[in-house]
Amino acid sequence: MSSNAVLISDGTALLACTISRDVQIFDLLIEDMESALGESWGDLSFHDALAFLRQPEAAELRFLAVAMDKEDEVNIDRIAAIISAAKKQEIKVILITDDVSPAALHKLLREGCNEFVPYPLPENELANAIERILTSAAKITVAPELQNQRKATGTHDGVLIAVHGMAGGTGATTFAVNLAWELSLQDKKNPPRVCVLDLDLQCGSVSTYLDLPRREAVLEIMSDTEALDSTAFMQALLSYDGKMHVLTAPTDMIPMDLITSADVSRVLELARTNFDYVVIDMPSVMVEWSQTVLETAHIYFATLELDMRSAQNTLRVKRALQSEDLPFDKLRFVLNRAPGFTDLSGKARVKRLGESLGISIDVQLPDGGKQVAQTGDHGTPLAVNAPKNTLRKEIAKLAASVHAVNQTEHAEARG
Repeated sequence: MSSNAVLISDGTALLACTISRDVQIFDLLIEDMESALGESWGDLSFHDALAFLRQPEAAELRFLAVAMDKEDEVNIDRIAAIISAAKKQEIKVILITDDVSPAALHKLLREGCNEFVPYPLPENELANAIERILTSAAKITVAPELQNQRKATGTHDGVLIAVHGMAGGTGATTFAVNLAWELSLQDKKNPPRVCVLDLDLQCGSVSTYLDLPRREAVLEIMSDTEALDSTAFMQALLSYDGKMHVLTAPTDMIPMDLITSADVSRVLELARTNFDYVVIDMPSVMVEWSQTVLETAHIYFATLELDMRSAQNTLRVKRALQSEDLPFDKLRFVLNRAPGFTDLSGKARVKRLGESLGISIDVQLPDGGKQVAQTGDHGTPLAVNAPKNTLRKEIAKLAASVHAVNQTEHAEARG
């Protein structure tokens, strides 16, 4: 299609336009657009896009698919202007990038992109993004009971608790979600304000464990934290049973380095000043802003299991942090599926693991069995459907201990 194609030859109005240096470079994009929209789309070059958006016909567009690769970064300001112009006209934007630098990606997302899809396009990813954009606002409105009713205060001095899995499957998210829930139950007369931040931008599953929808607002606030205030932050949260509030992972996978240390610092500060406890579910990989969380957190839990994967990854993390003079000693290691009281052989293995890695295993959590997976699949904390579960009891004890220490410190500070 030519860059001047405003209307399809049969008179069909356009629902969308691709905008790129040359759409033929993105052959998969052409295929997916034709599959999703048939002939109801056109194509524009970066040079022609702004002029077209000033024409009356542009008002009929539902969205733009802006596609770029590394070579297009020289035109970053023009592309940003196109996205900004579309936003002003309430035209949605899907950003499609191939090997673009994090700085460029961050700049464009801050201009107001609604969706981000990497290129080559993962199967069905563009179709899903288009479906979300074409779905009416009424259908995607968050249910009233899930909307956060808490008001911003900015007067709290919350405890930041990070949870980082040393390997996949070590129970980090299960631990984070259930610890946060148990903290919210600590004082019936004056329950603590508790928030969970899912900072695993690609594979975060806190929303799944609590049966909450992922929100597009997450990408919006993380892309423009300079303009983020307490009110906007609180509005981006979802509520679980009115007791716990959650910043979910974004709807789509986004690059881990899309957000900066400054972005994370801003979000942590807003969370800390509006809640008593902030539990942060970290990605298993180390990224630039991991240092920010490590240095800011009051408690940094690291989950592992009694296996070679956990041992090797823990050793790698130890070497990486110590080589940068970062506080490795701040990590409090949590052994998931720890051996039982009578398993003397297992306890000996735990002791050898700690000695060989040069770490102290501070918390040992029992295997909660099938109920752990079942409650996760049902989207509830263990305390809701399996209150007598052994794992739940241990996490409850830990939450009570954390709360007691925090209350004591507050009392001493008040004199």
